[in-house]
Amino acid sequence: MRVIDETGKQLGILPIFQAIQIAQKRNLDLIQVTEKVEPPVCKIIERGKYIYQQQKKEKDALRHKGGELKGIRLTFGISEHDMDVRASQSEKFLKAGDSVRIEMRLFGREKAHQDFAREKIKKFIGLMEKRLPIRTDRELKKEPRGFTMIITKK
Repeated sequence: MRVIDETGKQLGILPIFQAIQIAQKRNLDLIQVTEKVEPPVCKIIERGKYIYQQQKKEKDALRHKGGELKGIRLTFGISEHDMDVRASQSEKFLKAGDSVRIEMRLFGREKAHQDFAREKIKKFIGLMEKRLPIRTDRELKKEPRGFTMIITKK
């Protein structure tokens, strides 16, 4: 098995009994780090310290998992300026690493003009593409109360 000491220096490929003896001489434990490679990799380290390092890695991985889903709601009769404001807010979310759900709720007679609502959303997407490159995670989807779409930064 390949053995690594407590400082990270490789001791080379050693028989298991020799590796255990080295660990006992140093009053440390021999811990198998990975078995996926041939020969398996073992580390001479204190068991508690190793467990602490693993927990720290897992916690750190959860922290950097990625952004959350933020929402931007457009209205049927949204003006140019309001659309610019929503676009800049979406840009801020995307630069922070979050995904953005673009939502357009339709009320009453607005539901009869779905093609106009689609055009508004496409216009908003065009504005966003001018600001920064985006990728659509979920295409424009018709829902009972309107349309939704999810975008992220490329």
